[in-house]
Amino acid sequence: MLKVRLYTALTLIVIVLIVVLQNTEPVETKLLFATITMSRAALIAITLLIGIAAGILIALSLSIKWPKKD
Repeated sequence: MLKVRLYTALTLIVIVLIVVLQNTEPVETKLLFATITMSRAALIAITLLIGIAAGILIALSLSIKWPKKD
């Protein structure tokens, strides 16, 4: 079972790297009042990291046993 998880994780990492490295052209991103120009690969990577962090935070908040209010 551990090998299956390892191979799955490695496969996903390779797929993400391929997608990111194939998208190197610059794009403009508007954030409120600022316009930022960055490569599409950086934008994809930043979005991926934000999504992973949000998923971890949600999983942690759901696993915490909060005291019940009476």
